[in-house]
Amino acid sequence: MSDFIKTFIEEVKTNTPGYIATAVADVKTGVLYGSDSAVPSFDPAIASVYNLEVAKAKMTAIKALGLDSKLENILVNLNNQIHIIDLAEDGAYFVYLAVDSTKANLGMTMALLNKYKKTLKDNL
Repeated sequence: MSDFIKTFIEEVKTNTPGYIATAVADVKTGVLYGSDSAVPSFDPAIASVYNLEVAKAKMTAIKALGLDSKLENILVNLNNQIHIIDLAEDGAYFVYLAVDSTKANLGMTMALLNKYKKTLKDNL
């Protein structure tokens, strides 16, 4: 795993209230650049594979509808967790982040994610 990926994951893990897991993966190939989980039973690698399929399905729907738009992120609200699928501006990779919704604030979580993503944007 590259140093800038490790740095990104560590910053997200350390500074995001309610942090559960994160992963960074390539959109075209699904190759995982790096991942981490604070919960041993939560596998971010598996989660990122399935969430990539969600993102691809949404991109297919956007194309089928003839929308002049690009997918930026997908929020999935579970009864006790928030899952964020955040695509890079160029669509080459995505960040998956899961947080405990009883400890996290969505606005703060998104602001922190955007702050730390700058490291990825400059290096991926």
